Amino acid sequence: MILIADSGSTKTDWTLIIPEHENRSFQTIGMNPYFIDKEGIEKELEKNLLPFVNQQLITKVFFYGSGCSSIQKKDVIREPLEGFFRMAEVEVEHDLLAAARALCGKEAGIACILGTGSNSCLYDGNDILENVPSVGYLIGDEGAGVYIGKMFISAYLRDELPPDLKQAFESASPMRFENILDAIYKQAFPNRFLASFSTFIATQITHPYIYQLIFDSFNKFFLYQVSHYTGYKTQPLSCTGSVAYIYKDIFIKVAENWGVKVDKILKTPMEGLISYHKNA
Repeated sequence: MILIADSGSTKTDWTLIIPEHENRSFQTIGMNPYFIDKEGIEKELEKNLLPFVNQQLITKVFFYGSGCSSIQKKDVIREPLEGFFRMAEVEVEHDLLAAARALCGKEAGIACILGTGSNSCLYDGNDILENVPSVGYLIGDEGAGVYIGKMFISAYLRDELPPDLKQAFESASPMRFENILDAIYKQAFPNRFLASFSTFIATQITHPYIYQLIFDSFNKFFLYQVSHYTGYKTQPLSCTGSVAYIYKDIFIKVAENWGVKVDKILKTPMEGLISYHKNA
């Protein structure tokens, strides 16, 4: 049996591939090595994964996670997994490789992530050849939920929103000037807070101001990320993530303006990862 994990900072989605049977899916907390240690992972596996799997029957574990970019961070995840699945071969990789494998399979192309944050790479069908560094929500993450939320809330705080949009936002949200600044500068995970405004923004997509905000955000993603890859206009581009999925019509229009062909857009990489590892 093959076990696949797609992990972020908040949650980990697991899928168990059982030959000749229906796949089984379940969820645990996120296992980003920047926010959880080996002991925390061991406890989570015992409490919330053990009830769903027979450890002795798992032969391969593929774990893809945010934060798993260095050997040291990968080891934080790999060692407890190897201790838990003693009969299995364990592979721990960055979530960007998950996106590339899920979106491109064994073919070359540009793979992108547009969710809370953004990232991208040029993939040759086996390895990541080029990667424009993801520099985080403070100075990057163009096209992502956190960037869109930041641009929206900045306009709100500066009283630059159209009156009807401002009224709609204040009717939908109890957050006001002081509360917002406190959440951004004094509370934990300001990136998640900023990205949370995407929920309201998505309800206003027909508003010209919001449409242009999304369009401009994606345009900057192509400017600072996609256009830096070798031969980017000749490579098929695919994307995974909730933001790309929700606003896929706008994303495709921006791509067309850059002379880029969009191959596929997936809400999550799991479906593609299942196909990739079944056929590996």
